[in-house]
Amino acid sequence: MSLTRRDFARRSALTGAGVALAGSVGALATAPNALASTDTESAEEADEKSAAAHGGVGYGPLVPDPDGILALPAGFRYKIITYSGRTKLESGEFTPSNHDGTATFDGPRGTTLLVNNHELKGPRANWTYPVPLTEGLVYDPAAAGGCTVVEVRPDGRVAEWVGIAGTSTNCAGGRTPWGTWLTCEENSDKAGVNGMTKDHGYVFEVDPADRRANKNPKPLKFFGRYDHEAVVIDPKRGHAYLTEDAATPNGLLFRWTPPKDFAYGRGAFRALADDAGVLQAPKCYDSGGQFVDDLSRATKIGTVYGVDWIDVPDRDARTTPVRKQFAAGEITRARKLEGMWWGDGGTYIVSSYARAESPQQHDGQVWFYDPKRRTLTLKVLLGVNPDPDADGAFDGPDNITVSPYGGLVIAEDGEGVQHLFGATDSGRTYPIARNDLNIGSEEEPEFSEFTGVTFSQDGRTLYANIQTPGIMLAITGPWKRQKRC
Repeated sequence: MSLTRRDFARRSALTGAGVALAGSVGALATAPNALASTDTESAEEADEKSAAAHGGVGYGPLVPDPDGILALPAGFRYKIITYSGRTKLESGEFTPSNHDGTATFDGPRGTTLLVNNHELKGPRANWTYPVPLTEGLVYDPAAAGGCTVVEVRPDGRVAEWVGIAGTSTNCAGGRTPWGTWLTCEENSDKAGVNGMTKDHGYVFEVDPADRRANKNPKPLKFFGRYDHEAVVIDPKRGHAYLTEDAATPNGLLFRWTPPKDFAYGRGAFRALADDAGVLQAPKCYDSGGQFVDDLSRATKIGTVYGVDWIDVPDRDARTTPVRKQFAAGEITRARKLEGMWWGDGGTYIVSSYARAESPQQHDGQVWFYDPKRRTLTLKVLLGVNPDPDADGAFDGPDNITVSPYGGLVIAEDGEGVQHLFGATDSGRTYPIARNDLNIGSEEEPEFSEFTGVTFSQDGRTLYANIQTPGIMLAITGPWKRQKRC
């Protein structure tokens, strides 16, 4: 049933939905330990307002790493799990580079299994360490990307093998409720473009626990062909939500509704037709019933939009990219739609930044979609960072996870200094880690983005990646539930 503008406006008037702050994760700010403002204020302004009145959240200041890799709070430590060009797969090849989205799974005999995307675009010759073309696991032999499965054993030993190869630009992806991984191609080159022999821009399923299930990779075309970023599955209703990282015009959030009576589970997606279910894009309305063309227009924490879902005309984009199939006024867009994570009965959705291509500029938003209310609520708003090279401010959220200790943990993909940072349920932000690995020069330092932030199933270990050169890290320490102070 459609949620009409009139219905949403009436509901907003009755419940105050236009200003409500729903869900368990409060508003974030640009500066550590700050409460978010109601506008896109600078890091300095937020820090000055909050420094005296707020604090005591997180784990304290970050301690520089003498090995120059990862700065952590006192009492925390890290271990390198995989390192591109140094660690090796079971088959003898080096770990592929450009680590991206990751999820954890309980493995046999107390092991932890991680599926790790490798965001490698274009021909294999462009990369020193592409994903090896393991027999039976290859979609397109011309493509460099894919994902690996990493097994961490209780005694600390690590094994790694290929989950899928021959895919392109494998980005955030997503974990399924039945224990598999959906790896997403953030590239929609067709066969014959950039040396590719098959069409790209699809989602593939990888089973970390059953290598045989990954044979003969099949693109899940019913999810659409576009520059995929992340995907989550609603475990109650069965919908899939997917993000598109694209511009000119800005990308879209998507919802896929499964066919009637479809039963989820391992291998079930492979049996579906390419046009199974319904793929839709959102059309949002504000509390006054007015159409919202772009999510960047929300400049106040707690903004709530009602959502209708509009059918995609041609999900496989045979002649026109999906995001260009809609006329002005038909759907709602957002710039840099990135990571997603299911939690609190809905999905958290990241828009990493917005600049001149958007109605309003910002350095990061996190939205919460409530499928029961059919609303999007702005939970995070980061103002444009005036000095990305200065440590302290956060910008450019990308991969995201819900923390077992409350709130969110977010991987930074902005300019300058790069962090993992957290947010309490009441809205304080705090640093968890800083990338100290300079891949530039002393005169012009450069620090790669963090990716793949995810907790082990028991909540004791936080895994994250430094994308370049490609390092998977396991972070342990005195985790604690963050107070609502």
